[in-house]
Amino acid sequence: MGPSSNFTGAVRVDSRFSATAPATVGGGTVTFEPGARTAWHTHPLGQTLIVTAGVGLVQHWDGEIQEIRPGDIAWIPPGVKHWHGATATTGMSHIAISETLDGKSVEWMEHVTDEQYTR
Repeated sequence: MGPSSNFTGAVRVDSRFSATAPATVGGGTVTFEPGARTAWHTHPLGQTLIVTAGVGLVQHWDGEIQEIRPGDIAWIPPGVKHWHGATATTGMSHIAISETLDGKSVEWMEHVTDEQYTR
């Protein structure tokens, strides 16, 4: 299960992979149960999400919530504060890919509130 400090609801992270130096890419398969989502976070070199099942949501800070479905690819630019997860009624799985910079691939922030999630 994903740690409650980084996620709201039931989230499973599987198939984690990381590259051997000098490569810097890593990722994994993430499955969100209905209503589950990440906390707000950023990636120093950006993140690519490839939706494999279900229906999900992704939002950049101060942006509109976007619906994502199987086959969709979402790119989050470097340093952009964002969250992603399932809809309130449908679970979602995606492959998440990001690179590390100075040994760090993500900076976790505050949780997405229910008000932010449902707007």
